[in-house]
Amino acid sequence: MSQKKPHIFDVLIIGSGGAGLSLALRLPKTCKIAILSKGELEENATYHAQGGIAAVLDNEDSINSHIEDTLKAGAGMCDKDAVRFTVEHGPEAIQWLINQGVNFTRKIINHKRIYHLTREGGHSHRRIIHAADSTGKEVELTMLDRAKEANNISLFRHHIAIDLIKQDKNCVGAYVYNEPKDKCETFLAKATVLATGGASRLYLYSSNPAVASGDGIAMGHRIGCKINDMEFNQFHPTCLYHPQAGSFLITEAMRGEGAYLLLPDGTRFMPKVHPLAELAPRDIVARAIDYEMKLYGLRHVYLDISHKDSKFIKNHFPGIYRNCLKLGIDITKEPMPVVPAAHYTCGGIKVDLKSRTNIKGLYAIGEVSCTGLHGANRIASNSLLECMVFAKAAAEDIAQNLKYISIDTNVNPWDESWVTDSNEEVFVTHNWEEIRTFMWDYVGIVRSNKRLARAQHRINMLKKEIQEYYGNFRITKNLIELRNLIVVAELTVKAATLRQENRGLHYSLDY
Repeated sequence: MSQKKPHIFDVLIIGSGGAGLSLALRLPKTCKIAILSKGELEENATYHAQGGIAAVLDNEDSINSHIEDTLKAGAGMCDKDAVRFTVEHGPEAIQWLINQGVNFTRKIINHKRIYHLTREGGHSHRRIIHAADSTGKEVELTMLDRAKEANNISLFRHHIAIDLIKQDKNCVGAYVYNEPKDKCETFLAKATVLATGGASRLYLYSSNPAVASGDGIAMGHRIGCKINDMEFNQFHPTCLYHPQAGSFLITEAMRGEGAYLLLPDGTRFMPKVHPLAELAPRDIVARAIDYEMKLYGLRHVYLDISHKDSKFIKNHFPGIYRNCLKLGIDITKEPMPVVPAAHYTCGGIKVDLKSRTNIKGLYAIGEVSCTGLHGANRIASNSLLECMVFAKAAAEDIAQNLKYISIDTNVNPWDESWVTDSNEEVFVTHNWEEIRTFMWDYVGIVRSNKRLARAQHRINMLKKEIQEYYGNFRITKNLIELRNLIVVAELTVKAATLRQENRGLHYSLDY
């Protein structure tokens, strides 16, 4: 049975990654906050982010240079105001993280310990501050510690949002599936924030954790949010190719520190593709790898940093070194097999500079949102920066408006009266795999009108099956995700079909 009495908070944050946690910590201590996590609290993209956070932090760099690099990578699709807003607030965001206790990597110069900055693809300067090769983990765990210390923040593990609740055109919360108790509950709030991450698990190969199934984008679409730029899916060029590696990402910072991409015979191929070679923007590198793999019938290419000093490699990439060694690959002595994988959703729910959607009472921050910062292609390490900057903007706007908001707590509970049977998980599993496979084959790194049409045909068939199944069987986490995946798949295919040109991350053989 559904819960009769709703949970009531000032702010409901759906998602426990960097965006959601930083927002919660920025809100006033008098604000009663709920944070929902689909799984364990650290099961999110932030935790797995390796590279770092881009910001102007030394005198050799400049705000205008960071802006210029971002605009160039975005292929003419960036919102210039959003870019300047994000970059200008970058240094403050980094200092706030340091104040929270984030331990960024330092180096000693002239007997002084200063922060080490690295360089990544598309950046003209070293401006990536990092915590070795596990920046996201350091940021996530530090903020989780601060959230657990806060008396005004309630953390809900294994709580999966099903749908947002609309009341007089305003969003007032969400229906939520409490997985441990196997029941649907109602969470009401004066402000609701989507911080659910992206939709990279829409694809067969992804660097993201399993929770990245586009839930926030799908829920936002169903409630009437504007969705922008879904055709721009970023594929990270280098995910470790190994049967036991799962979705282990090899950070772009490794190429920033001199690693080469190689064919099986040891030949470099990036110098012939782009003047920046391995440091070219990610879409160019990913397409180049995809081209070489298809040209020679390869399952993967190689990434090699073994020509660098062994001590340097172990100090700069300790996590990658340890994980590869467990799999029998010593990166100080040999190259590692890599393959592109879906990595970042540049599009999402359209928001303004205060993270507000077009639905009153609903905000979106992080990868679920489309701020205009990334345009047609995200430049490396701007995403965690975006999380921090727009979380602060949202917190300030929410804090200013909470006192003027009241909601009617007399909301109907989730209706399960239509449930007639228990689930057949084989259906869910099969359709999940089918969606991810045809999206990879037809709507992946390289597309065509014919491939997109085939994908839409499969979507039309699966939509009917999923809706029929959803309308007759009990709610489960997998069913919720499947329902959301098909929505995001269709949004992506339709956006790609309308984009009748090659721009940024969207590349079609027909244009």
